[in-house]
Amino acid sequence: MKKLSLSVLFASMVLAADAQDTSSHPNGKENKKDAHRQKISNMIKQVEEGVLVYRKQSIFGAQFRTNGYGIFYEMGRMKTNRKTTIYRLDITEIKSQKEDKLPSGGIFFGNPFIYGKINNFYQATLGLGQQYILGQKGNKNGVAVSAVYSGGLSIGLLRPYYLEVQDPLGGANKTIKYTKADSALFLGTTIVGAGGLGKGWSEMKMKPGAFVKTALRFDYGRFNEVVSGIEVGLSAEFYGDKIPIMVDQKDKRFFFQGYISMLFGRRKQ
Repeated sequence: MKKLSLSVLFASMVLAADAQDTSSHPNGKENKKDAHRQKISNMIKQVEEGVLVYRKQSIFGAQFRTNGYGIFYEMGRMKTNRKTTIYRLDITEIKSQKEDKLPSGGIFFGNPFIYGKINNFYQATLGLGQQYILGQKGNKNGVAVSAVYSGGLSIGLLRPYYLEVQDPLGGANKTIKYTKADSALFLGTTIVGAGGLGKGWSEMKMKPGAFVKTALRFDYGRFNEVVSGIEVGLSAEFYGDKIPIMVDQKDKRFFFQGYISMLFGRRKQ
């Protein structure tokens, strides 16, 4: 015997409750109950046929990009059987393709470091978009395919990258960021290691911009209440100012990348 999803069980219980003791109610209430029972019957049929039926959904996940990584949260509200309006927040980090982590220069201490890196570059994107179902599951073991597209505001955050270097005058080690005055030390041969994760947070600079994103979403979750799938897509961000990440790399305003995301979440009827 096939397992019923939670939505089917719930709907069946509502039908059974509505079917009891209807003779004592006025005709108006009976008509409303009949309409309600018919609606739930249609819902049961759709769920059994593999159709995604829900009122809203909440999705979170991790994404792996061709130039970094990130996490996201998405809230969606279904408008029609195929269209869902989505609101999405992504937090990502973009890395340069020129980045190469080197071992610590210290004998007993020091952190691995990236030579020539001058800033960590984070992004927070807040967007509005739509999910459009291209193909329903067909059955509980099927895969629903959707097109997803969104756009909106992108806030870039630059955090200075610090290095620990030996003092050329023989004093205690110094922790420095890239400046013209300290460029010789920052790019020299006396680097001990990275300055640590605690450095630079109070010095972050904001860079406003915009983004667009498009993707295909594959939902293979067995039950409608659970979102489980992957998303494969492309995204692009544009900033008003150039973004300096590496010393010897051309600073860019435009970033274009591919990504794949793992999706997890819940739906509510």
